[in-house]
Amino acid sequence: MHWASCRLVAFDTETTGLRPFQGDRVIEFAAVEIQVNERGEVDGVQPHQFLINPETPIPREASRVSGITDEMVADAPVFPKVASSIRSLLKDGILIAHNFGFDLGFIRSEFGRCGLYWPPTLAEIDTLPLSQRLLPNRESHRLEAVARHLRVPLNNAHRAVYDAEACGRVFVTLAREFGAPPDLDEMITWAVAVGPPPKTGHLAIGSAGVACFETGPYRGQTIESHPDYLQWMTIALERRDGVWKKRFPDALRQWGKRWLRARASGRGSATPKGSSSEDWNIDPPLWD
Repeated sequence: MHWASCRLVAFDTETTGLRPFQGDRVIEFAAVEIQVNERGEVDGVQPHQFLINPETPIPREASRVSGITDEMVADAPVFPKVASSIRSLLKDGILIAHNFGFDLGFIRSEFGRCGLYWPPTLAEIDTLPLSQRLLPNRESHRLEAVARHLRVPLNNAHRAVYDAEACGRVFVTLAREFGAPPDLDEMITWAVAVGPPPKTGHLAIGSAGVACFETGPYRGQTIESHPDYLQWMTIALERRDGVWKKRFPDALRQWGKRWLRARASGRGSATPKGSSSEDWNIDPPLWD
């Protein structure tokens, strides 16, 4: 399957703060569906924008960043009123965000308050580490800086719909200029993105919409709660027929490495480190 024929959905959030698991809320959500032509260029965009009443005062610092005030969201719907629409936009798409973990944490937290779960997706791409890998000499990898370097327009930065469109265009530009493979699975590997786990009987998407262990001591639990065990699965050996061999299939080990790079290593988490498992990353793995 060619990834450009799939639904590309770039999204962004504006929030009351930086701590999704400690009470900060979403005040704006935007997603932009992007069509890509056969030349690898953006051929059309369809924006979706939601102002959201967070049911709590917006701190002055948050308003300074986004420009969104209490008055602007006073008559806006609360998140449960738009949750199903947002989930439908994200479902079964190739999702793209800049610092994906930050937005993921907030949307999952808001979904949790509504009794909803993260939807199934084809792939989840973070353009922040992608730009760091492909543009290693850039001093800044903030979205505005990367967009400017790639000549992607970004007007009214820090409003979700404009940031979302710029993020999507940044991905398409990087994919074109740095030769992303056309095949979806190969593109996921190229982008060090997160896709559904391979069907080896060891991992599967659970009822909460995220990958869970199907075997082992953490069976039924999410891998994000035990990333150290997933890391062990990528390197574990066992002796068979007098020879040391990899304990788990290659497809599982490669998927695990990508997940760890994308979600659990090498960068700070979306929230300050605390005692909760959601707040911690494991050390960077020992592979390249």
